[in-house]
Amino acid sequence: MKFNKLHIALILTAGLSMSACKDSAFLDVPSQEIVEEGDKDQVYTPESYVNAVYGMFTDWNYSFSYVAITDMLSDNADKGSSPTDPGGDKQEIDNLMYTSSSGSFGALWSHWYKSIGRATQSIELTESSTIEDATYKNRLIGEAKFLRALNYFYLVRGWGDVPIQSQDLIIRAPKAEVYAYIIKDLKDAIEALPLKSAYASKDLGRATKGAAQALLSKVYLYNQNWNEAYTLAKEVINSGQYGLESKYEVLWRASSENGTESIFEFQARGEAIAHGVQQYSEVQGARGVTGWGWGFNTPSENLLKAFNDEKDDIRRDATIIFRGETLWDGRVVGTGVENPMYNEKAYSSANAGAADGDKNVRYLRLGEVYLILAEAANEMGNTGEATTALNTIRTRVKLPNTTATNQADLRKAIWKERRLELAFEHDRWFDLVRTKQAPEAMKADGKTFADKHYLFPIPYEQLTQTPDMVKNPGY
Repeated sequence: MKFNKLHIALILTAGLSMSACKDSAFLDVPSQEIVEEGDKDQVYTPESYVNAVYGMFTDWNYSFSYVAITDMLSDNADKGSSPTDPGGDKQEIDNLMYTSSSGSFGALWSHWYKSIGRATQSIELTESSTIEDATYKNRLIGEAKFLRALNYFYLVRGWGDVPIQSQDLIIRAPKAEVYAYIIKDLKDAIEALPLKSAYASKDLGRATKGAAQALLSKVYLYNQNWNEAYTLAKEVINSGQYGLESKYEVLWRASSENGTESIFEFQARGEAIAHGVQQYSEVQGARGVTGWGWGFNTPSENLLKAFNDEKDDIRRDATIIFRGETLWDGRVVGTGVENPMYNEKAYSSANAGAADGDKNVRYLRLGEVYLILAEAANEMGNTGEATTALNTIRTRVKLPNTTATNQADLRKAIWKERRLELAFEHDRWFDLVRTKQAPEAMKADGKTFADKHYLFPIPYEQLTQTPDMVKNPGY
C-alpha cells in the first residue's frame, strides 16, 4: 500500500525507538531507549523488543494524562487537588472545556502511537528472526499483536477514525477499518498465546489467550456484535483459568496482583521496586498534612450518591478513601487532608506516594467479563442468562438480586452495575459515550455535554505538523 511520507512529529517518531524498564521479572532487561543499527554494547532479542512494548505502560502518561481523559472527564471523578492547582489542563478537562491544545490528549495520542510502533517493530523483528522454537516465536508475535490491538482500541474509542500507522500517517482510516484491524490482531493473538496457567512464574503478567479473548469480547461489545461478545465472554468464564475473588475489596491489594480474577494488568512490581507505573499512586494519593500524594482524580459526590442509593457499602468503601478514616492496613487518613474523598483503587499500602510506584494497574478482570456476558445476552433476548450473570456480580458484594424483569430495565441495571463495579478502572467515560448516556449523565453531574464530546480533539501539535489531517467536528 502506498505510504504517505510527509513528516509527522507525533506519529512518525512513534516507531523509531524501543525501551524496556525493570518493571517486572519479564521486564528486567537492560535499558534500550534508542536502538541503533550496529550498536555492539547491547544484545537485543525478540523477547526484549516485546518487553519494551509492555514497558510503555509504566510511563508518566499513565499517571496524569490517562486518569484525566478516562476518569476526570466522567461523572465518577472531579479534578480534585487544590482549587488553585489546575494540574495543567485538568481543570478544563473536568469542566468539559478542553480544546485541541489540551495537553493530555496529545500526550496519550503520541504515547499510544509510539506503543503501536514498538509493537509493529517487535512483530517484524521476531518474524525475521532465526528462532527455531515455533511455539515461542509465535507467542512473542501474539503478545505484540495483543498489545498493538489494545493501544488501537484506546485510540479508536477516543478519536473515532484514526490513521492505521502501517498504512498511512495522515489519512484517518474509517472507524470500522480500525476495528477490523484490531479484531484481526486479536484473533491472531488468540491462536498464538498460551493459557495463563501455562506460563512460568517469571512470565506471569504476559498477555494470554484469555486476555486476547476477553479484550476481543469487549471490542465486540463496543461494536454491538452481541453474539460474538457473548461467545467469547462465555469461553473466558468457562476456561477454568479464572475465578472471582471472594472479597471485592482485596482486588486492588498487592496480594491479588495477577491473581485468580486477573486477566491482564499493567505490570509495575519486580523483585526490587525500580520503576513502576510512574507516579500513578502519588498523583491520586491524599493531599495535605496527613496525606501522601497530590490529591487529583477524586471521587465525585455523584458517584458517592450512586453507591449510597444502591446501598452498595462494600464497593463504595473499597473504591473511596474518606477524610478521617483508617485504611485497611492501619494508615490513618487524618482530617488535615484537603479533599473529602480519594481513589482507593490507586492506593499502594507499601509504597503510598512514592514516585516509582509498585502497584499493578488492573486492565481486564473476570468481574467485567461477567458484565460483558450479561449485556450481550440481554441484547440477544436471553434475559435469563443476563440476569444470572448480573446477579453473580451483585451476590459477591452482598446486594440482593436485580428486580429488573424485561430487556429495557435489565439494560439500565447492567449499565448501572458497570458503573459501580468498575468505578475508577478507566472505562466510565467510554461507557457513557458508547451507550449514549453521556448527555443525561453529565447534566446530572452539573456539566454540559455537547455532540463534539463524543470524540476527542485531534491534538494541536499533530495538526500543526499535518494540516491536511481532518479534524474532529467542533474543535
